[in-house]
Amino acid sequence: MPQSRLYIETHETEARALQASYEYAFEDDGLAVSAFEDLENPGDWTVSVYSDTSEIKPLAERMTKLAQEINITFDLQREDLPEVDWVAETLRDLHHVRSGRFVMHGSHEMDAPKPHEIGLLIDAGLAFGTGHHGTTAGCLDMLDEVSKRNTFYNALDLGTGSGVLAIAIAKAHQAQVLATDIDPVATETATQNVKLNGTQNFVECITASGFTHRRFGEQAPFDLVIANILAKPLQSMAHDIALHTMAGGTIILSGLLPHQQRMIVATFRQHNIMFEKSYIRDGWLILVLSKP
Repeated sequence: MPQSRLYIETHETEARALQASYEYAFEDDGLAVSAFEDLENPGDWTVSVYSDTSEIKPLAERMTKLAQEINITFDLQREDLPEVDWVAETLRDLHHVRSGRFVMHGSHEMDAPKPHEIGLLIDAGLAFGTGHHGTTAGCLDMLDEVSKRNTFYNALDLGTGSGVLAIAIAKAHQAQVLATDIDPVATETATQNVKLNGTQNFVECITASGFTHRRFGEQAPFDLVIANILAKPLQSMAHDIALHTMAGGTIILSGLLPHQQRMIVATFRQHNIMFEKSYIRDGWLILVLSKP
């Protein structure tokens, strides 16, 4: 299918702000987002989003609206591209990301993890979240930290996306992990990534909305729950998260903005889930909670 690129030429500060906004907004759509400095003209940056040509008009509207929300105005430009898998090509240019002892990398960087690190291989062709987003990387930072004082055996990755967090738990703890997502495309992508990382004996991927699937009841209670979603869904599921977490269990939440901390902490406190720590990575809030 013909591909097109919508792009913005700007300076570094706006480029990074737009990149963060677009990566978060378009991650579930599987759209490739890039932001690069022109090496021949230092200080000049270009932010690009790649899409099927047939979807360019609604994409342009979304890009403009998102920019307006962070008070950025620009001239949006378009380039129609030859028929190349630009999603895979763009992701292939992404460098590995370190979060504690975890290293997320593509198949083109098999030597990225050092001997003492845990490699998380996310194939560039499976473009459903690469772990480069601050919410995922921040969850990995906090997973690494809580793993220094806890060993986990039975975990839940709620809203698994590409499966990065479930794979990390399995590799770090040899734990059984239930990885769930409401989107069957995400579930299939996570399943492929789980096999790619050799963790299929530890991670089970299922498509589920909320906690209605029978596997929640069969595998709970969990000693670790990671939910990288958004504030409102996390609030609505606070009761079920608490219900399915064992006493002494750890909960890591993300997909949050810093100003939402008080609201989320208060909601979970109502269900006897206590605040432990907050952490910010790339402007995104990660919360560590526990069940007494």
